[in-house]
Amino acid sequence: MSAPGQTVGVSPFTDFLIRDLGISRINLSLAYLIGTLTSSLILTHAGRIYDLHGARLVGTVVTVALGLVLITLSLVPELVGGLTKVIPVLPVVPTAFVIVTVGFFLLRFFGQGVLALVARNMVLKWFETRRGLANALVGVATTVGFSSSPVIFNAMIGRFGWQGAWRILGLVIAVPFAIVFLVFSRDNPRECGLLPDGGFVPKPGRRAPEMYPSAEFTLREAQGTLTFWVFTAIVTLSSMYFTGLTFHIVSVFDEVGMSRVQAVAIFLPASVIALGLNLFGGWISDFIKLKYLAMVQLLGMLLSTVAVFYLSTPLTVLLLIVGNGINSGMFGIVVNVPWPRFFGTTHLGRISGFSMGWTVAGSAVGPYFFSVALALFGTYGAASVVTAVIAVVLLALIPFANRPEAPE
Repeated sequence: MSAPGQTVGVSPFTDFLIRDLGISRINLSLAYLIGTLTSSLILTHAGRIYDLHGARLVGTVVTVALGLVLITLSLVPELVGGLTKVIPVLPVVPTAFVIVTVGFFLLRFFGQGVLALVARNMVLKWFETRRGLANALVGVATTVGFSSSPVIFNAMIGRFGWQGAWRILGLVIAVPFAIVFLVFSRDNPRECGLLPDGGFVPKPGRRAPEMYPSAEFTLREAQGTLTFWVFTAIVTLSSMYFTGLTFHIVSVFDEVGMSRVQAVAIFLPASVIALGLNLFGGWISDFIKLKYLAMVQLLGMLLSTVAVFYLSTPLTVLLLIVGNGINSGMFGIVVNVPWPRFFGTTHLGRISGFSMGWTVAGSAVGPYFFSVALALFGTYGAASVVTAVIAVVLLALIPFANRPEAPE
């Protein structure tokens, strides 16, 4: 249900916003950058509220808010027209830019930010020994939902128009889903008189000590470790690259003479790869060090960047699908599992919220980064080269990203 707030869910609407608001692609990307980056700056505070009040209350409020934001965004052309009619001195394009920037801020904060943070952390608190497997099973729904959302939203736009599609999504999220969340969600097992994993205890020697945190870290203590920053950098780079590519996917394919249908069609096969890798990676993450899975994610990202640089043939499209599938499949593990495993659950909201702030910031920079690459070099390939260089640097650092020792 957070898909409409994710870039993969926004991308089907971008060309229609450009057309109906009369603003350029680079200015829409800038509005997305400002809105998303602003939302990332307050995610740590949202994590603190989550630590204090729990998933049920915070998640329900945020779900209703996200639905209302989608309905409001569907009215942006009318809002711009009404304001410029009441105040004739207001220029149309700058007014549209300001309104859509505020809309993107709210959409990204409630959708990509807080709702995703609440849902992920709630599941992670219910499991310890089988946390990776539980996260993988959740990842099945996430992968299928996110990867199929461009196709579903595109069909809704074709049937109801882009404004009608956003209104329908807003109503579904704000009413029935908010009720489901309120009735069925619980923050953690202990408040229900239960134990993590249902009280399951693994056989002696099956789980190595590094699978459990050495201490309950505060946010400041976590920030003092190399492991925290390496894993944060990996998910931030992945978010920046994948968001930028997804936001401009139609334009990326158009650059080499391929159609909108071909562009949108890459998401479904990539999701199949991501689904299998997420399940296998989630299961095996309960037994191996997470840095190995992070290496696989970086290699998938490199594969995707090569495909974008040379995109022109069915073979490079296949390479792009495989690379994106690997990156997406590992992302769901690397973005979630490290924080409770390395740093504990006492301050999970703050720690994961701070890291997610960087991830959201990466997703904010991504679309603008790709737009600037196209404007300066005439091709999106330049953005893929920069991404590849950073990924190689992180590959050199990841061997040192082990479980942090307890702070003194």
